[in-house]
Amino acid sequence: MGKKVAHKAEAAMGSAKKVFGRMTGNTRLRAEGRTGQVKGNTKQAGDKLKDAFKH
Repeated sequence: MGKKVAHKAEAAMGSAKKVFGRMTGNTRLRAEGRTGQVKGNTKQAGDKLKDAFKH
């Protein structure tokens, strides 16, 4: 359960960075945010796939 929360938090932090980068015009922060969001979402999808095969 802890990993799922961590992955969701990673995606949320990435989203927040992306939005903050967009608001300030900081392209590096925007790119980091996109990367973090994608990584978090990918890890969440992997968790869902693992759960699907457990049952």
